[in-house]
Amino acid sequence: MANMTGGCLCGRVRYSVSADPVFSGICHCRNCQRYTGSAFEPVIGVASAAVSVQGEMRTYEDTGDSGKPVHRRFCPNCGSGIVSEVDVMPGMTMILAGTLDEPAQFTPVMEIYCDSAQPWVHADGARQRFPKMPG
Repeated sequence: MANMTGGCLCGRVRYSVSADPVFSGICHCRNCQRYTGSAFEPVIGVASAAVSVQGEMRTYEDTGDSGKPVHRRFCPNCGSGIVSEVDVMPGMTMILAGTLDEPAQFTPVMEIYCDSAQPWVHADGARQRFPKMPG
């Protein structure tokens, strides 16, 4: 899956990734639900050094269950969420899978915060499922 590309709705922010993902998954926490305006947030975790972003992004500082910051970065023009970085995982960047040019590249292998999953969401597949963030 290396050499992924993507961007925001208006095209002012573009990115490329030059390494394979470390993980991919779906987060059902309430903050991710609110941030995406959806029932979950599909993400791909990659080494930050492998991510190149072109264009200006703004940051909303959120707080995770750990009490540490979650840096949610988005396009200031169209508001599309692009990436997130969490202080509990230094050196990692979470790419929002919906921003990929080829979203079919995304295959989640785990689901987290399943205790917060909406009852009408039934993700198919043999994935690891965790009630909260795994240790």
